Amino acid sequence: MADLAPPHPHRRPLTGTTEADVLRWRRRIFAVTWLAYAGFYFVRQAFSVAKLGILDDPAVDTVLTERALGVIDAVYLAAYAAGQFLWGMWADRFGPRVVVIGGMIGAIAAALVMGLSSALLVFGGAMVVQGLAQSAGWAPLCKNMGSFFPVRQRGRVLGLWSTNYAFGALAAPPFLGWVAYSLFDNWHVAFLAGAATLGVVLVVFAALQKNSPRDAGVAEEHVPGEEPGPEPGRRGGLALYRETLRDRMVLTLGAAYFLLKPARYAILLWGPVLVSRRLPDIDKVGAVLIPIAFGVAGVLAPIAVGWVSDRLFASRRVPPCVLALALLTVTLALFMPLTATGSIPVMIGVLAVIGLTVYAADSMISCVAAVDFGTDKGAGTAAGLVNGCGSVGAILGGLLPGFLSGGALFTGFAGAALLAGLLMLPHWNRLPRTAGV
Repeated sequence: MADLAPPHPHRRPLTGTTEADVLRWRRRIFAVTWLAYAGFYFVRQAFSVAKLGILDDPAVDTVLTERALGVIDAVYLAAYAAGQFLWGMWADRFGPRVVVIGGMIGAIAAALVMGLSSALLVFGGAMVVQGLAQSAGWAPLCKNMGSFFPVRQRGRVLGLWSTNYAFGALAAPPFLGWVAYSLFDNWHVAFLAGAATLGVVLVVFAALQKNSPRDAGVAEEHVPGEEPGPEPGRRGGLALYRETLRDRMVLTLGAAYFLLKPARYAILLWGPVLVSRRLPDIDKVGAVLIPIAFGVAGVLAPIAVGWVSDRLFASRRVPPCVLALALLTVTLALFMPLTATGSIPVMIGVLAVIGLTVYAADSMISCVAAVDFGTDKGAGTAAGLVNGCGSVGAILGGLLPGFLSGGALFTGFAGAALLAGLLMLPHWNRLPRTAGV
């Protein structure tokens, strides 16, 4: 991270601060916001871990059936999508800190309720709260990062930062499963362990986070006679939302993310089932482990695509997205014939390529490009709108694998990825208004 902090050539630190102060705060904000979003996943993944125990628990298996659990998932995803449209705008108006802390508190409370109850209606209500609380993380934290890092660095920095959600999705399930089933042999503990983990993260975040360089006392001032950057300011939430909705690029990102996210969530939520369908001779453990290739590639993808965006395409975000979507389209279209061989290495390789391409496009659209084109004033609103559109698509990713055959499913995902790439292609050379910052 040595190159994350050189100051803008047309700015200098405020009197009384040094470049070292700016660097220290950038590293601090990077670390604490990365930890914050990864921490959300330790509550978010608790339900998927608990499902194994719920379905084997004779005390609740007649109430919390597979269908009921599926409906609860859909309720959660719908609440998550709704919250995305709201919290980004609130972060622009009131600052990321209050929104993220509120989301963490809500997520912890909902997890505790689910850890202490087995009633269907209680689960459903708690998952509505959980969805709204979880959606308070991404857009506000993206805005927080965007406030500390200029556009010329954001591809690399936010690409590296975006590994938080892939890491969280990888690390949380085995940790929660170990605590719940190896230490306590009780599915309720998955929720309680997740709440405790996020509670620790909440304390760290509250102690170390600041909303902006100005709040941290290291805001950079403009050198007289040099190029000015955007002036910070606040507008009414509805006015800012209307302005964001008029931005063609933000709407394009939202549409592309809606088309992209079903494929990612289908593999996240149905990966073991999809693997077992294509490799019927593999056992359950193998079916669970093979999709890890998708997640590992997802950790590496944002780092690679961020570097490519900054260094090879001069901070243009669309070219690497279009290229990733093109490769994703081909891989999804070939998923069924390639995996028809029944080869485990082929399955691992195909899932790794899908993970690499889907997470590359995902991180660039949902974070870097959304923050860039949202500008300093509307970064939270833009990120929330784009992610809200994607979260609506995620609902389809959770539902469609239960209704469609593999051929229809992956052909549909390939068509959606192709359409997303075609939507973004006309913007190949487009730069945000803050590209000089």
